[in-house]
Amino acid sequence: MKSRILSVAAMVAVLSPASLAFAQQPQDQPGSIHGHVQNAAGMAQGVGDVKLTTDRSTSDDKTRKYEYSFPVDANGDFKGTGIKPGKYVMFYIVKGATVDYINDVEVKPGEDTAQNDDMTREEFLKAMTPEQKKQLEEFKKANAATVAANKTVANLNGLLTGAREDEKAGKYDDAIAKMTQATQQKPDEAILWLELGNAQLGAKKFDDAATSLQKAADTNAASKKPNPSISGSAYNNLGQALVGAKKPNDALAAYDKAAAAEPAKAGVYYYNEAAVLYNSGNHDQAAQAADKAIAADPTKAESYYIKGQSLIDKATLDPKTQKMQAPDGCLEAYLKYLELAPNGAHAADVQGIVSAFDQKQVSDFKANKGKKK
Repeated sequence: MKSRILSVAAMVAVLSPASLAFAQQPQDQPGSIHGHVQNAAGMAQGVGDVKLTTDRSTSDDKTRKYEYSFPVDANGDFKGTGIKPGKYVMFYIVKGATVDYINDVEVKPGEDTAQNDDMTREEFLKAMTPEQKKQLEEFKKANAATVAANKTVANLNGLLTGAREDEKAGKYDDAIAKMTQATQQKPDEAILWLELGNAQLGAKKFDDAATSLQKAADTNAASKKPNPSISGSAYNNLGQALVGAKKPNDALAAYDKAAAAEPAKAGVYYYNEAAVLYNSGNHDQAAQAADKAIAADPTKAESYYIKGQSLIDKATLDPKTQKMQAPDGCLEAYLKYLELAPNGAHAADVQGIVSAFDQKQVSDFKANKGKKK
């Protein structure tokens, strides 16, 4: 029994040194390093290099020799490998000039050393000159204002996005609540007043919508760089709100302003004017608006349809032939619609109306039109 114990002890004595040797790292095995660089304001530094040196003989950036150099990425992070074990001075260098340094950074054999360069540390801040400290405080104030502004913008964008989603779902009161909050936070932002007006328009709160949309147009006009699209949309929707408020003459003026603000979409705005006026029973004014839409964009078939529909109630019955006579401009508008949209949504209806007119009037009109060409 005793000899067996000695045998086991002997085995342990043999195995232990080998096991210990296996666990240890050779003293010359390279190590690595990684870390993060942030400035005295606590912001990541996205430029420069981290350099390691054992050269403590000089403070001159130009003559100092560095054994290793690793770039700092856009997030302020760096990493390096293949480093000879030892103690180094770690420098943070930007454009050849020292920004900061840290003494006695030890890289151990086969290990990855974590070493950040945090310039908010007391040691770094104490070493700053009064002028540098003043600049730092000014920067912090400016940065705080920027951060606050960015938070406000993010919040406003969230309210704007949420309001638009509410409008799509028909939740106009919810959208109004969001945009009211948004306009209170930033009353000088035209797009917020525009969206508030849109939500109020959807809720048929025409007077409120008119006020908000006019505010959108005025705010946009007063901005450093007025946006024609915002002005056009604001005046276009203002026209719709004024029609809903039974102020057709004011609506005409608003649509005219929309077309003037955004000439590229004048045809669309005048067509919208014509459609809204027609649907509200103002047929004479709808025909006038259709003429403006046609002048701005003679290729839009729907404008001719609106014009024809706005004039059709002025058709008369010839007492001799008992045939229906089209009023001036009506037949021309219907035929032009069929020319531009022979398979359009209203084509069948228009063909039926044209066939109900005195066909001599129709054939004479076509003949005269051919001669004019």
